[in-house]
Amino acid sequence: MGVWSPGGASRWAMAGALACGITGLVVQGLVVQALAAPATVAEIANYAGNDRQRILEDGAKQEGTLTIYTTGTQIAPLVDRFKQKYPFVRVQMLRASSVEVATKVTQEYAAGVFLVDAFELNSDGLILPRDQGVLQPFASPEAANFEANAIEAGRHWISARESYTGIGYNTAKIPAAQAPKTYQDLLDPRWKGKMAISATTGTAGNWVGAMVVTHGAEFVRALGKQDIRVYPVAGRALANLMISNEVTLSPTIYQSHVAASKALGAPLGWNAPGPVPVTDTAVALAAKALHPHAAMLLIDFLLSREAQLIYRDLGYLTSRKDMKSDEYPDLQKLFLMNRPHYVEEFEGWMRLFQEAIVKFARR
Repeated sequence: MGVWSPGGASRWAMAGALACGITGLVVQGLVVQALAAPATVAEIANYAGNDRQRILEDGAKQEGTLTIYTTGTQIAPLVDRFKQKYPFVRVQMLRASSVEVATKVTQEYAAGVFLVDAFELNSDGLILPRDQGVLQPFASPEAANFEANAIEAGRHWISARESYTGIGYNTAKIPAAQAPKTYQDLLDPRWKGKMAISATTGTAGNWVGAMVVTHGAEFVRALGKQDIRVYPVAGRALANLMISNEVTLSPTIYQSHVAASKALGAPLGWNAPGPVPVTDTAVALAAKALHPHAAMLLIDFLLSREAQLIYRDLGYLTSRKDMKSDEYPDLQKLFLMNRPHYVEEFEGWMRLFQEAIVKFARR
């Protein structure tokens, strides 16, 4: 009895084709097609054949399940719609903060445990997994619809929903025509002692980073002399303080929070002072996903116009080129987390925040 080998298999297929004529050629063609089908996570993640959708759906039917690591509950209506489109995929979710997810998944991979298939996570929570080899670069046909700066340079993630930090103000106290509209406007003496900011690490660091990138560190030091009040609360809580009239003006207010509150009648306004830092949640694929077909179906869906419209209904904006915001059509955005040395820069921005802002904060 001979020993089977890939080379031997090819010779047997060729012999069969020669013996059986056209029937053999068809069989051989099927063998070649089967061998060409994507098999590894990397191949599935980057497959671009015309039969891509069929291959993903067929593979997802065999996989039958999908595990997502995410943060918050915003993804719930999108998962519901995904399950309507692909009822053969059972979706499991683990929710935690971006830091907790980043720590958890890197520890899992270090221990040889591979549970997660896809991520819908803040970009800052994807940096450590990327650097530890936890993420698989991918190519989605939907990527062509997104602005280039919304796509991480190594194709490890694409921004799926976005909010922007800008100047929020109480419209009952500051008429829109008089509200500061640029970073430079914040230096006006009339705003001295009237500003408040969020001191949470992500918000404060990226706010300072945006000003350093656009105006330099000395501008931040000058702004620190404006007797700014520092609140140890997140942006949403600070917006609530603005609604309750405790805070009049803040340059660390999220556009999504203002939009949601304005829809309920709150007296809030928001201006983009120039290039604004983006706080985004992005989609990513796990390098050792056990259900890569289902994971890519989800990623394609979350980037689709249909899903992006659902995100918009939730108060978020998008970098899809065919969904420009009517209110902010020319918004300049800084995807700070996509900068190649973001972690090192962020540490410097936080030091500057302490030295220039907190040190001189209004008591």
